[in-house]
Amino acid sequence: MALPRILNAKAKTEINTGFGTNAADYGGRFVNKNGTPNIEKKGVRLLERISWFHAMLAMPRWKFLTLIVTFYTLVNLAFAALYYIIGVEHLSGMNTQNELERFGEAFFFSTQTFTTVGYGRISPSGFEASAIAAFEALIGLLSFALVTGLLYGRFSKPTAHIKFSGQALIAPYKNINALMLRIAPFKNITLTDVEAKLTVGIIVEENSTKKNNFFPLTLEFNIVNSLTLSWTIVHPITEESPLFGFSKDDFENTKGEFLVFIKAFDDMFSNTVVARSSYTFKEIVVGAKFIPMYHRNDEANKTILDLEKLNSFVPAALNTNQLNKTDNP
Repeated sequence: MALPRILNAKAKTEINTGFGTNAADYGGRFVNKNGTPNIEKKGVRLLERISWFHAMLAMPRWKFLTLIVTFYTLVNLAFAALYYIIGVEHLSGMNTQNELERFGEAFFFSTQTFTTVGYGRISPSGFEASAIAAFEALIGLLSFALVTGLLYGRFSKPTAHIKFSGQALIAPYKNINALMLRIAPFKNITLTDVEAKLTVGIIVEENSTKKNNFFPLTLEFNIVNSLTLSWTIVHPITEESPLFGFSKDDFENTKGEFLVFIKAFDDMFSNTVVARSSYTFKEIVVGAKFIPMYHRNDEANKTILDLEKLNSFVPAALNTNQLNKTDNP
């Protein structure tokens, strides 16, 4: 990993980023592409450092549903085993021919008790079977209350629903160059007062010590009234920018990362939503520009936003007066 050959002395550093400054103690990127911090916490037990509520709300839908089905199946298998151990003769109304069918009947009786359906064909007989059935009914009521709350929380949780372009670009901008990345809403939501903040973290050497230096990047526009189409976030690389004079080699050989923070107001939920992502220097394409994402339809009465073009760009010649060397494609 190389340190930058140049770093603009006019650039102002940012102190209150929430990230450490000692580069020797930091591993990997600061923020993952999905916006989560690239942090692993230790020092406390696993069950203490995990918020199960947050984890259940944040996990992918397929994992959440798989977890529910797995829990439901295992709990009923466990209670079916209890009924089988005390003896299926304590379950009145069972009509079976072999042991496998007996266990199957016990399993389905467990599901009926767990869900409080209770068809009535099979019923517990005796103290032990009745006690187990009563306890299982209690577990079922608590479990369904918990799952219902989680489903409501996942369904009602305000989410930004914003996609970020896969790469950020160094593109020509007026008579200079600029760092550009693109975002777009991908669901039928309305976001207003959308604010963007862009920070770059670069490892520099001071007094023979490697440090993480963070620089806030001035944007062409840091607020838009409404995010209905795509928004190309632009940082003009002026003489005050920490990127002034960076060449393609500098981006390839320097360890740095751009941190993107988006805050918006969702008028449906009347709540603020946020989205985060990051781009390492190796995810920067030097000498390219985005192609338009939207166009009018054939009847010219509606605008089409083509989300498949969010990451689409073409080569573009840079203004070489800002670079250490000519890096035009």
